Amino acid sequence: MSETPLALRYTALTDVGLRRSNNQDSGYASPHLLLLADGMGGAAAGDLASSEAVTIIRSVDDTTTDDPGEGDALEHLTDVVNAANQRLGDLIEADPAVEGMGTTVEAMLWDGEKFAVAHLGDSRAYRLRGQRLTQLSADHTFVQSLVDEGRITPEEARHHPHRSLLLRAMLGRDDFEADYSWLQPQLGDRYLLCSDGLSDMVEDDAIARALGAESIDVAATELVRLALEGGGADNVTVVIGEMVEASSIDEESDLACADGRPQLVGAAAESPQPRRGAAVDVHDSTARFAVDPEELRYAPREPSRWRWARWIAAVVVLLAVIGAAAWYAYQWTQDQYFVSDSDGTVAIYRGVDADLPFVTLKHLETETDIQVDDLSSFQQSQVRDGIEATDLADAEQIVGDLRDDAMPAPTPTTPTTPVAPTMPAPTETVVP
Repeated sequence: MSETPLALRYTALTDVGLRRSNNQDSGYASPHLLLLADGMGGAAAGDLASSEAVTIIRSVDDTTTDDPGEGDALEHLTDVVNAANQRLGDLIEADPAVEGMGTTVEAMLWDGEKFAVAHLGDSRAYRLRGQRLTQLSADHTFVQSLVDEGRITPEEARHHPHRSLLLRAMLGRDDFEADYSWLQPQLGDRYLLCSDGLSDMVEDDAIARALGAESIDVAATELVRLALEGGGADNVTVVIGEMVEASSIDEESDLACADGRPQLVGAAAESPQPRRGAAVDVHDSTARFAVDPEELRYAPREPSRWRWARWIAAVVVLLAVIGAAAWYAYQWTQDQYFVSDSDGTVAIYRGVDADLPFVTLKHLETETDIQVDDLSSFQQSQVRDGIEATDLADAEQIVGDLRDDAMPAPTPTTPTTPVAPTMPAPTETVVP
């Protein structure tokens, strides 16, 4: 625990962006809770998902104080995040038209000593400590998995065509899984929760400079401005918290949080919200949704019996996709050619030189009369390793070159009988 009692200053700001017709982000900030949800699902479903998630999760702000009482902040946060996922499942069961809706979740719950943190999806949490910006969350995306495996660089990930493909999100399903952790802050830390409308549009260096502005209100405005100038391709929402001395929190200030009231922005601010101010038991669905009788229709129920059917259908589709991909891959291999060794002679093969269990990927196309041993040592090594060809004609050209370079067999010679040299006939000399 810090020697100086700390308190949280906060602000939240959102913008629909330059290409969206509605805002599917929801944000919330208070003296104890920083919360952001980025909805997905098209039409109004994204709005609904993020709004409902924030409505449920922010109920923990009524029950958790600097002395959380029974349990701890991480337990409270886990309860409300699970309750939010259950709520989405109930809404989907009640109205199949919103099937497929979901949301990311980024939440930091302050208990007076440290933060309980929940993370799900590709919304991000950053910390600015001094001049150093650190990304605290790890994106639950397909592209991030490629980065983790070393297959692409972080810079390539920023421009990858599938950078928005989520592997994990809050979808109201039984396989829901969020990341939970503790975070110990220091005096002067600034924390930023943001949707991908900011992180996809603005580089980390620019985020660091803007987050270090003279006040968190100015920082929020500057971050949204940078996202819009960067293209504004998506809704952009920022929720910022700053750790200050608790003794200074009541001083006169022109910050938006000076009145101590929570700030709610985005889709959640446009929907009816539960009454605040009374203790809420997250395990009691009727207490959680007591304000609006219509909300009681979405009290938690038993999981839908059709969920297994959806899982089976998904598995069948996945197997079909894998089967189709395997068939196309095999067909591709059969359009390849290479030159290699076949029982000591040079041969042309169709396919690829690879061994897989129960699958033959190469077939003998043409066998020649060129002996591998008649080639140079270098060429012998090349042939035994396999020489790739672009097509059959290229393979035949490679064979022709090898034939020209092959050492000719010695030609047998027939011994002949030596012939004695012929002496010129003597001539007579006539003396007059």
